[in-house]
Amino acid sequence: MAFHHPKPSYPFHVLLVPKKAVASLQELDPKDSTFLTELYSTVQSLVDEFHLAEGAYRLIVNGGEYQDFPLLHFHLISNVEGQRSNV
Repeated sequence: MAFHHPKPSYPFHVLLVPKKAVASLQELDPKDSTFLTELYSTVQSLVDEFHLAEGAYRLIVNGGEYQDFPLLHFHLISNVEGQRSNV
């Protein structure tokens, strides 16, 4: 799942949360290549849709009990406000 962060720290800030609850990268099954394929595909799609490649962007991995959200999740961020394609 991907959605705009409710309290963004950057002009463009999207959260990506796996549909399957995983506490951290250490608990991710290395055989689950489908998860990684879907994650990268979703990130590529968001980068294209919001034209983030025209500026800089980062994908941050968070996980573990000391996070605000205590499950594995990702932040796609950019200091440039993303613009949706008009296509």
